[in-house]
Amino acid sequence: MLSGFIIKKGSMERVFLENGNLIAVTKCTALPLTVTQIKTAEKDGYQAVQVAYGKRLRNSAATAGKLKKLKLDLTPKGFIEFNPTAEIPAVGSEVRVEAVLKEGDQVNLTGTSKGRGYAGVIKRHGFHRQPVSGGQSDRTRAPGAIGAQTPGKVVMGKKMPGHMGNATTTVMNAKVIKINADSNELLISGNVPGPRNSWVVIKKL
Repeated sequence: MLSGFIIKKGSMERVFLENGNLIAVTKCTALPLTVTQIKTAEKDGYQAVQVAYGKRLRNSAATAGKLKKLKLDLTPKGFIEFNPTAEIPAVGSEVRVEAVLKEGDQVNLTGTSKGRGYAGVIKRHGFHRQPVSGGQSDRTRAPGAIGAQTPGKVVMGKKMPGHMGNATTTVMNAKVIKINADSNELLISGNVPGPRNSWVVIKKL
């Protein structure tokens, strides 16, 4: 089938396991994906299964033409490719999450982290505040010295203020706690990168 799936992040909850332990989980929505193209090594140079996910109000001209050839009545948010496994689905068929994942699977989650804007070193890197006393009342949140006389420049990688968040982030070794096929819901252990209602790619290990 597919090596992964794309899901929409929801809210965080707490659930009890069978052994009585209480853990934090993220409830995600895993709607069925429609196969739109099968890429082969002979024609495209690599093997992949392209699927459409999400919904939007209208298609672009290129997307409308592509789906018209396939005779698919869709307005997808986008397309994404996954490596195929032993069984390759047919174009136009739907792939459900229970066909790709099962409860107990170890997975990696890739999404776009929340944007924090331009942040200082205390928020961005966890620096401690400087002393208020000593005549420096306006420097309490400043980073302090950023270099020495030698080498006479700021070395690469120095922790400084700057843009924080809004970057591709991967959470590794998460666990699929529960799959509800009726409601297309997926419970994943721990936190999932990105804000609520953002799209996250989940891949099996």
